[in-house]
Amino acid sequence: MANKITELHCNFAWVKAIFSIKSIHIMKAIWNDRVIAESDDTIVVENNHYFPIESVKSEYLETTDTHTTCPWKGLASYYTLNVDGKKNQDAAWYYPQPKDAAANITNYVAFWKGVKVTE
Repeated sequence: MANKITELHCNFAWVKAIFSIKSIHIMKAIWNDRVIAESDDTIVVENNHYFPIESVKSEYLETTDTHTTCPWKGLASYYTLNVDGKKNQDAAWYYPQPKDAAANITNYVAFWKGVKVTE
């Protein structure tokens, strides 16, 4: 089932209705032949699996100074993955204080930049 974003134009303001899906499968995030995260409690938002922070192996995470802003989720912070001496800059992100529309991904982490998310 794909995520769906619906935008409606109303009085010159954009209103977004965002639908997130709770995964029922055990999902893994894998990079450099290592399992970075594993959980049956991921949340799929905009085709990204967000893993509960407690399911992520913290020994592979290094905080960075990188931040981006999403109009409906808020300010994102990033981690660099460091696995066996190989680094993947800003390959994981999270929302430390998401906006109300994204409150369900508080304390969840998502991956990109070559990190394979699979069952």
